[in-house]
Amino acid sequence: MKRNQMQYKGYTGSIEWSEPDGVFYGKVLGIKDLFLYEGNTIEELRKDFHGFVDEYLQDCKDKNIQPEKPYKGNFNIRVGSDLHTLAIERADKEGISLNKLVCNALKAYLL
Repeated sequence: MKRNQMQYKGYTGSIEWSEPDGVFYGKVLGIKDLFLYEGNTIEELRKDFHGFVDEYLQDCKDKNIQPEKPYKGNFNIRVGSDLHTLAIERADKEGISLNKLVCNALKAYLL
């Protein structure tokens, strides 16, 4: 987790500072809807973030709908046809799927 983020019940929230307003604010990351929260202190910000997530999950439960899950584990990328071809050829050579090749490459780069 990055220094300017916080976690709660599987959701990630950003931590930002507004100098003109003198408040901390943030938004829930990794979901389509825009959910904002704020506080005068980090503790107030955390409390507002937690309260928002709890309220959102309860609202979804009350309406019998599935809450949106952040970072579902799939995304689309555009790499160009040459790189796509090279990736397919490499995956075939290694006997793995293109998905596995991309996952391996991301792990090697990020971890």
